[in-house]
Amino acid sequence: MARIIVIGAGITGVTAAYALLARGHEVTVVERHRYPAMETSFANGGQLSASNAEVWNSMATIAKGLRWMLRADAPLLFNPRPSMHKYAWMAEFVAGIGNHRANTVETTRLAIAARSHLFAIAEREGIDFDLSRCGILHFYRTPETFDAARQGNVLLREGGLEREEVGPADIARIEPTLTGDFCGGFFTPSDSTGDIHKFTTGLARACERLGARFVLGGEVDAVALRTDGVSVRLQAAGGLGEGSDTGRLQDLSGGDLGTEMLVEADMVIVCAGVASRALAAKLGDRVNIYPVKGYSITVMLNDEGSCAAAPRVSLLDEDAKIVTSRLGDERFRVAGTAEFNGFNRDIRADRIRPLVEWSERHFPDMCTRQVVPWAGLRPMTPSMMPFVGPGRHPRVFYNTGHGHLGWTLSAITAQMTALAVEQAGAPA
Repeated sequence: MARIIVIGAGITGVTAAYALLARGHEVTVVERHRYPAMETSFANGGQLSASNAEVWNSMATIAKGLRWMLRADAPLLFNPRPSMHKYAWMAEFVAGIGNHRANTVETTRLAIAARSHLFAIAEREGIDFDLSRCGILHFYRTPETFDAARQGNVLLREGGLEREEVGPADIARIEPTLTGDFCGGFFTPSDSTGDIHKFTTGLARACERLGARFVLGGEVDAVALRTDGVSVRLQAAGGLGEGSDTGRLQDLSGGDLGTEMLVEADMVIVCAGVASRALAAKLGDRVNIYPVKGYSITVMLNDEGSCAAAPRVSLLDEDAKIVTSRLGDERFRVAGTAEFNGFNRDIRADRIRPLVEWSERHFPDMCTRQVVPWAGLRPMTPSMMPFVGPGRHPRVFYNTGHGHLGWTLSAITAQMTALAVEQAGAPA
């Protein structure tokens, strides 16, 4: 069995580590943050949603983006400031419109396959992550958007997803707390929700019990690819810049591992989210990932009235591009928007405000006095398909670029990654 370094301790890195451990490999997970799941896997929308598998490559998406460019509160915001990477990514995105059907069908199949793996992992390892098999309800305000959704539903059904079309009375029955005037929707009973951060941190602890080593708080300073193996040099985060304060590397339990480390292995797998593109370039590969920012709020349900007024069924408002998840009894997650603005991680008030106002409009009896805002960068490829498999060098692999479906697809792409490693075998 191989010694493998996994770069990144988000949902894709930790699930990949678990799949590799299950096959008997020796795994070291390295992460620049002090804890797992601190970036895109921290506070996403929470949906495990095969029903949201339709890829964005379409003329309708482009038309909406152009209409929304001058609106600060638009669901899709594109900063027109020149950037070679951004415009090259957009050109490839447009070129992928012809693959809309095939990629949507394939993504749907992957999302359905991922469910059984994720549920089995949680049960096997005893991970509590506020799982709710509540289904997901998509709803629409206008006949035009509803008709367009029917066309997309044909592709989801081709991928094997069972959904039911519902009318206004059905919407009120499925989620009675939802207030609004809707012309119809779709309900997917097999979809579910859960806390990605709780799952990832719980799975990291399970990986450690199974023998994985975690090296946290370390930036990848250099990667050496040789015929007989790979070496990853780590420097404590904060120690790479001249004159900066040097932190400390640590293990999952907080044990001190010093300020630098050289990790030797047979192979390396890049699961580094939006940092994957830069790492791939150092390894001789082109992985075209753009950071697409999304926002969320977590409404703290601190009184009985708010607990009763917040929905239990997961929702997706197709017109506003907003999703919701109920995380246990006392938290309500609302997420949405896509912002093409480089690596900017600022939490903008004008992007958070629409999420709060949407919540107050649709759930007027729910108190929004305590709301926790968050923003994260989704690693998106132009095709909207994850980049899974080998790189040019026989000792390099990738499991990255999942975009808005990292939580949904992670359990199956972890299996695909482990299979790709085994199929490659030990390099000569």
